[in-house]
Amino acid sequence: MMKKLFDYTFGLLLMLILAPVIVIVALIIFKKMGRPVIFKQLRPGLRGKPFYLYKFRTMNNARGSDGELLPDEERLTALGKFLRKYSVDEILQLVNVIRGELSFVGPRPLLMVYLERYNREQARRLDVKPGITGWAQVNGRNAITWEDKFKLDVWYVDNGNFLLDLKIIWLTLVKVLKAEGISGEGLATMSEFMGSEGE
Repeated sequence: MMKKLFDYTFGLLLMLILAPVIVIVALIIFKKMGRPVIFKQLRPGLRGKPFYLYKFRTMNNARGSDGELLPDEERLTALGKFLRKYSVDEILQLVNVIRGELSFVGPRPLLMVYLERYNREQARRLDVKPGITGWAQVNGRNAITWEDKFKLDVWYVDNGNFLLDLKIIWLTLVKVLKAEGISGEGLATMSEFMGSEGE
């Protein structure tokens, strides 16, 4: 209950405080990249229940000669790189927090297609509500392997508590200011998770 109350109250407060920033960023994205300003994608929440995750748009819609979208690292704009560097693109996830779909702290909600690729142990990351940041994010973010990321997520499922959440939030602020672990080597974010061996 303490975590739920903290999420809603702090999320609403931050949304009000950051409202001018949200408007300014939205206007800049509209001027530089046009519509849509907001990127939304279906992600798995608690127990795998799908919800729409909101972010500011950071990529253009450039396509190759075959008509397919170019790789993420080629579509990521200079503005998008800046927004990602300081996690400004994730401000809109406060809406998800207020709606109860996200917590401030928890395993990051990944792609829906990954649900069938988790082994039994990795799937335990779905036993708690996903978060804007998490134990994996302050221990490497996108610069560590998928296997290590999932081990950290499951560790949080077994050991998470309110004081640890406060520690993770503080460490996240430090990571954001240092712009650490934003992407895997040579990638815009991280390579696709294709599954792991084991139960």
